[in-house]
Amino acid sequence: MTHHVDYLVLGLGGMGSSALYHLSKRGLNVLGIEQFGVAHDRGSSHGETRIIRKAYFEHPNYIPLLQRAYELWHDLEQTSGKTLFNQCGLMVAGPADGAVIRGVHLAEELYGVEVESISPADAVERFPGFRIPDGFEVTHEPEAGFLYVEKCVQTYLESAQLQGASVCLNEQIQEVKVTDRSIEVTTDQQSITADSLIVTTGAWSSGCLSELQLPMEVVRKVLLWNPVRESVYNLDAGRGSFFFDMPEGEFYGFPSLDGATLKLAEHTGGETVDDPSHIDRSLHESDVPRVSRFVESVMPALDPRPLRHAVCMYTRTPDGHFIVDRHPANQRVVYGAGFSGHGFKFASVMGEILADLATTGGTALPIEFLSAQRFNQ
Repeated sequence: MTHHVDYLVLGLGGMGSSALYHLSKRGLNVLGIEQFGVAHDRGSSHGETRIIRKAYFEHPNYIPLLQRAYELWHDLEQTSGKTLFNQCGLMVAGPADGAVIRGVHLAEELYGVEVESISPADAVERFPGFRIPDGFEVTHEPEAGFLYVEKCVQTYLESAQLQGASVCLNEQIQEVKVTDRSIEVTTDQQSITADSLIVTTGAWSSGCLSELQLPMEVVRKVLLWNPVRESVYNLDAGRGSFFFDMPEGEFYGFPSLDGATLKLAEHTGGETVDDPSHIDRSLHESDVPRVSRFVESVMPALDPRPLRHAVCMYTRTPDGHFIVDRHPANQRVVYGAGFSGHGFKFASVMGEILADLATTGGTALPIEFLSAQRFNQ
């Protein structure tokens, strides 16, 4: 038996849970479907923490979206009464002429983002436990910090349901049929028609939107938790997150939340994943050496060998920018995909944007640079 909903959201990770929240907040009849459980560890929205920052070196066009994202995260904290964001600051270090440091300063110049330049000598004093490589410039962004990733997803879903949204968990999507007149979704448990559809299925987006042939690659990424040898990295000692643009790759991490381990990872690299439903989640021998060398070089008070790990996925586009657009065959189908390993901080605003597109066909926020049309030019 087929049943009908006004708005249907497929995938309830960071982006989908937020879209469900924003649609239900508008009093709309909305159903969300998730193939796993709430805040699961099978996709890209898990692992305790995600960095959030405004000095966005990837592209200055993201900064207006981040300004709105900050407002919406704070709104969610206020309405839910939950702490989702820790403004612990972010240290960024890299070659002065490198793309990362230049991008940080461009954000400062174009949008007035508060960024402090710190001499390497002062950085060693300000951020004990770090060695700053020769020739590196160091910046500090006091408004940056991290989000509690699973807690954010849980809060969006709980809040959406309190606003009247329906949620189906552990339900596999089998087929998505889009024509100019209809939207039909078949799962392993039901058939649904909808007036409007939002697709936020992360690493599974290419499968759900196969007819669009979006240029995306899914890669396996490993998060590591290494034992701390001293308290110099502890959050309760006032330490923040960090990002290093090293010659061999980009590495990032967080303050120690428990005083025993610290989470860090390499942002660059990763193995291509053919099927996101069958990714190897064990720790490979090749997963550790690059991060260990970074630790040995830059973080002397951290054990270079991990105590535990988690595996997640990036869904990358050729230019590293998101794809947020409407389906060419049916403008009432909208999607957000290809968040390329730097999307979660935008979940709050992406949910609002996707809800705007689904309900009105447009949004006041500047997303033209994220259109899929850029790959057809």
